Amino acid sequence: MFSTLLIANRGEIACRVAATARRLGIRTVAVYSDADAQSAHVAACDAAVRLGPAEPRASYLRGDLILAAARATGAQAIHPGYGFLSENPGFAESVTDAGLVFVGPPASAIAAMGSKSAAKQLMEKAGVPLVPGYHGDNQDADFLRRQADEIGYPVLIKASAGGGGKGMRIVHGSADFADALASCRREAASSFGDDRVLIERYLQKPRHIEIQVFADSQGHCIYLFERDCSVQRRHQKVIEEAPAPGMTEGRRQAMGEAAVAAARAVGYVGAGTVEFIAEPDGRFYFMEMNTRLQVEHPVTEMITGLDLVEWQLRVAAGEPLPARQQDLRLRGHAIEARIYAENPDTGFLPSIGTVRYLELPPHIAFANGAVRVDGGVRAGDAITPHYDPMIAKLIVRGDDRDAARARMAQALAQVRVAGLHTNTAFLGRLMRDESFAAADLDTGLIERRRDTLLPPAAGASPAMLALATAALLAREGLPGTRHLDPPPADPWDARDGWRLDGRYQRVIPWLDGDTRRTVALAREADGYRLAVDQDAAVPLRWDASPAGQGGTQAWETRIVMGDREIRGTVAWSGDAADVFHDGAACQLLLDDPLAHAGEAHGEHGGDMTAPMPGKIISIDVRAGDTVSKGQPLLVMEAMKMEHTIAAAADGEVVEVFYAVGDQVPEGAALIALK
Repeated sequence: MFSTLLIANRGEIACRVAATARRLGIRTVAVYSDADAQSAHVAACDAAVRLGPAEPRASYLRGDLILAAARATGAQAIHPGYGFLSENPGFAESVTDAGLVFVGPPASAIAAMGSKSAAKQLMEKAGVPLVPGYHGDNQDADFLRRQADEIGYPVLIKASAGGGGKGMRIVHGSADFADALASCRREAASSFGDDRVLIERYLQKPRHIEIQVFADSQGHCIYLFERDCSVQRRHQKVIEEAPAPGMTEGRRQAMGEAAVAAARAVGYVGAGTVEFIAEPDGRFYFMEMNTRLQVEHPVTEMITGLDLVEWQLRVAAGEPLPARQQDLRLRGHAIEARIYAENPDTGFLPSIGTVRYLELPPHIAFANGAVRVDGGVRAGDAITPHYDPMIAKLIVRGDDRDAARARMAQALAQVRVAGLHTNTAFLGRLMRDESFAAADLDTGLIERRRDTLLPPAAGASPAMLALATAALLAREGLPGTRHLDPPPADPWDARDGWRLDGRYQRVIPWLDGDTRRTVALAREADGYRLAVDQDAAVPLRWDASPAGQGGTQAWETRIVMGDREIRGTVAWSGDAADVFHDGAACQLLLDDPLAHAGEAHGEHGGDMTAPMPGKIISIDVRAGDTVSKGQPLLVMEAMKMEHTIAAAADGEVVEVFYAVGDQVPEGAALIALK
């Protein structure tokens, strides 16, 4: 086994590898960019080496700098994590050429599976079933369109070197093919440095099922069952679970053996995932092989009781697989949910900013199930446009799928993130959705259930307004109504709103989005009464205790409104209160008209603004053009994904504020319309 391991990655996977290595007595070295100097993965390792600026091309994608860090720290092996250089055959080869161990498959296996088109030609020879399509080398646009016409629409254009939903477009007709192809190629070139694509028939109501494989250098190869990753947005996974609902033993064996055949065809060693697309009738087709550990590997660990990172390290050190196929057993059901900094109400666009407050469920292990948290973000960390916006992963296990689903809903309700948008409430709705509960799964589930999963934004509930009000009183120094009995000996010492005439009234104005909400608070005798938005007043008792992190004022708050007890957390940033209650979250702004008097409003009421920091890659209009509502105006790139900015209304372009190639901050006015 190695004495020192360098982890060539960041975030939760770097933290996870460091934890397993420490348990095995291995010293670990982190690498980091300027954006990650104070990150969790740096703190988790025994030593750390700076690579360069935040931009991945100047840091985490610099193989030469990573090798220099390994040599400088005496590392014997490099674990690539996932993403960045983990599937780069040139990097894997350079590691071995430097006399170090690459914790992953041989460079030849990565290269063989790195091109989707070449991999599918190889799989066809190995007898692995393929989706009808074109996987050849001819990349002429007209030729590709003719191939799509012959396959029949809808078709899927996919980046040949891609993954993670990048460089992928569904095309429903020949007239739309050219624009979709151009967009795919731009995104693929930006993400992978390779703009080649392949064309496949787009399957209706497909499921995404992948098989975890593991091989050692002695020639043994096994499959560790399957994961269902059908619930996706923008072709990226949202929920993963194992085993796949409705999977029969016969189909599991057939898919497992096909996955092993795929791995053997390229001389695979280490952990890998063979991804299949499956039709409702049971037919399945090879999609691609991820030649690395997957983000969703914890669900496999939960149902097998195995540590796949430990297996990676042992296999890389030349040891045989710790188990054989006949030794493996399924135990219960596991679900993983990815907590992302993103806004489901704006098409799941990433949310950029500082995590002011973060509370995640504790790790819980017990006889009938477990809750596990894998994270690489802490309170005070920034979610930047340079990296994936995942905050953490929640993984749960139960005796069966219903038990796991209920446990996940409970765990999600305990998540509190202040400072930016997250998908937590959306994930909670997904766990309760009737189609998901019935395992009626396919890759179009979110779109199919959009009305239920993505309802119009609702205002803060009366309970949330009452919690925010109680937290405001606590922040102002009021001790809470638990101290009203017994009262202080001298009433002038009371800080609870006592008045000589027995009356204390106060109206607290809140801004809930663009809506003004009011809470009326009255002190009567030895208690309070509270009314929300002119509703009837009810008795109020409250208590709050500090729960701050990193300088953030936060309060664990309990109130009793009438005969109803309500608990929640309120995190403050200036006059903004992030309120968390019963799995829901909202932000309320204390609306003091005097505090905001004289603030200027923007000049351009019709501006199209940037939803996040990014780079302008194309502009389709110029000043003087007449546009209609919904018409594409420009395309910007952020987090290696393209986002089209469309006209919000009919109008005329007054001014275009940026040029192609410009970097723009979040909220910047891009185009003025009148």
